[in-house]
Amino acid sequence: MKTFLKLLLFFGVAVVGGLTALSVQDWFYEKSPILTVENDDIDDFAREEKSAFSTSGTAAALPDFIAAADKTIHAVVHIRSEFRVRTRVYDDYFGLFDFSPFSRRYREQSIMGYGSGVIISEDGYIVTNNHVVQDAAQIEVTLDNRHSYIARLVGADPSSDLAVLKVEAQGLPFLSFANSDRVRIGEWVLAVGNPFNLTSTVTAGIVSAKARNINIISANLDDSPIESFIQTDAPINSGNSGGALVNARGELIGINAAIASNTGAYAGYSFAIPANIAKKVTSDLIQYGVVQRAYLGVTAEMGNRFGKEQPLERGVALGALLRNGAAHKAGVQVGDVLLSINGKEVNSRAEMMEIIGRNLPGDQIEITVLRDGKTHAYQLTLLNRENGEGVIRR
Repeated sequence: MKTFLKLLLFFGVAVVGGLTALSVQDWFYEKSPILTVENDDIDDFAREEKSAFSTSGTAAALPDFIAAADKTIHAVVHIRSEFRVRTRVYDDYFGLFDFSPFSRRYREQSIMGYGSGVIISEDGYIVTNNHVVQDAAQIEVTLDNRHSYIARLVGADPSSDLAVLKVEAQGLPFLSFANSDRVRIGEWVLAVGNPFNLTSTVTAGIVSAKARNINIISANLDDSPIESFIQTDAPINSGNSGGALVNARGELIGINAAIASNTGAYAGYSFAIPANIAKKVTSDLIQYGVVQRAYLGVTAEMGNRFGKEQPLERGVALGALLRNGAAHKAGVQVGDVLLSINGKEVNSRAEMMEIIGRNLPGDQIEITVLRDGKTHAYQLTLLNRENGEGVIRR
């Protein structure tokens, strides 16, 4: 009986509490204003919300890579390079020692290297990295459709790490070079190649930086190396070298060339040769067999004025001038600060080398320099390595 009375009491308290809560709620809503929204206002609110969502970092704002990938993979090839090396072999009849120099002989061995390339014409011209094919005894190119060809080396340029191959075929899918000056930091890009021999692989990232110099091309070359890479975070690995870097529209903006890594595998950043450099180099190799390098005839120190401790806020300090070089003939002086070339601002040696590297000997350019607080403009004619204006043939 006592248990029943306790339950009845508990139920009564609960009922009274509920009625009290409802009374307070009714009173609250009577005192609170009600927000009314017309249908037109609701439509405007929905449109604003949709607009905000579409410009955010969500999946809805990402570009569609399907068309760009489909356009690119058919023009990117797999390259198999055969290198022949001589190794010393010893004849040791007793299986213990080699006492006689006459017992030494050599054996030739084949070593295989792999990389990527981009078809740049329907009749079979292909651009790749020089380091993919340098000193190769035989180069085999395999298309995305698995057709294979033995390629001929048309020419190579170690100073830009580019080479051109040719296969005897017609009607091939190809990519045309885009204007890499229009590439913007933060835009989406695709890297297409054959990492680890995994053919037709596509990875995505953004442009992280431009005009990047990482001192990866040998400084012992006859010509000054041109390093003005597009830096991206699109993953590339061994085998991607020579492959395509394209934007979200599938336009060829660079040739993949290197990664920054302590292990030899992708570690966050990769580097591509800008299309404007690649276009100039490949055109020269096809037409002349050798790159026509144009020279300004100066040395440059990145970011600092010679003899001054204070770094430059803009421009590139010009050091030694080559006697009778293009700059010397025009009236440029040691210590001048180069501000622009043909109206394009220059703030690093890499940018200067890239712009000059697009020109031919004999081309006329305009430069602006800063001297003693005043700007001076000069018209000058770029020269070849022999201080002439003519074409140098192989």
